[in-house]
Amino acid sequence: MDNKAEVREFLTSRRAKLTPSDVGLPAVGQRRVAGLRRSEVATLAGVSVEYYAKLERGTIAGASASVLEAISQALRLDETERAHLLDLARAADGIPASGRRRRRASAQSAARPSLQWALEAITDGVAFVRNPAQDLLATNALGRVFYSPVIGSGGRTPNLARFQFLDPASRDFYPDWDLFAHMCVGIMRAEAGRDPHDRALQDLVGELSTQSETFRRLWGAHDVRTHGSGTKRFHHPAVGDLTFVYEELAITAEPGLVLLVYTAEPGSPSAEKLRLLASLAADRMDEGVQLDR
Repeated sequence: MDNKAEVREFLTSRRAKLTPSDVGLPAVGQRRVAGLRRSEVATLAGVSVEYYAKLERGTIAGASASVLEAISQALRLDETERAHLLDLARAADGIPASGRRRRRASAQSAARPSLQWALEAITDGVAFVRNPAQDLLATNALGRVFYSPVIGSGGRTPNLARFQFLDPASRDFYPDWDLFAHMCVGIMRAEAGRDPHDRALQDLVGELSTQSETFRRLWGAHDVRTHGSGTKRFHHPAVGDLTFVYEELAITAEPGLVLLVYTAEPGSPSAEKLRLLASLAADRMDEGVQLDR
């Protein structure tokens, strides 16, 4: 990915989101385009217009931490957007976000016996491992049943982004499809900023941009997102509507991989349906044992 273009489009898109009243400035003169003027951002950041224009053209290499912080404050960036700008600046300087080049995690590393044992030990929630390119690398037994619409009948590694944008079944599985689409692209944007040399992620972005107008539009918005924790709604073909809370945890032994756990509020209808899914998972495991005999 072209770092200069990424910086230019990110800063331009953030500037376009603000109005003078958002930042306490008077609206002077007629505006040909939406958002703040470059001169207004420069004033708010305490830098010259020429220097800010240089940054917005994508020449961000060598920008100091204090200048980047001032730009972040001027553009009212949230924590995720601020981190993304710093990642883009590090990439321009040739410094990986972690301070060292990220070791590529693979499907084989996600299949380490100890990691799979840890997943299977989670019996009351959906647990799975994904990489920056949204590949679903490993799941627990309950996760395999829950994500059966994504996993399908096998073939290549199931991918959450491909399912989201290229599989019509995602419209049923995700009742809040538009929200999920925005979240998915925002997470991928943030990952691309952290590691702009991730070829698998680049290839996926190219594939989805070619085949999905919605993805292409959302990618062009340059919004970024940190997943972390929250609530999601699903519609599973076997048990119907589910509401889960989720927690995302980094896997320190495999940089770039994350573990996500979906659970339901105790005593809720979703908790009861989760138990039904667990029964289906147990039945499938029993069938597998019988076939092996």
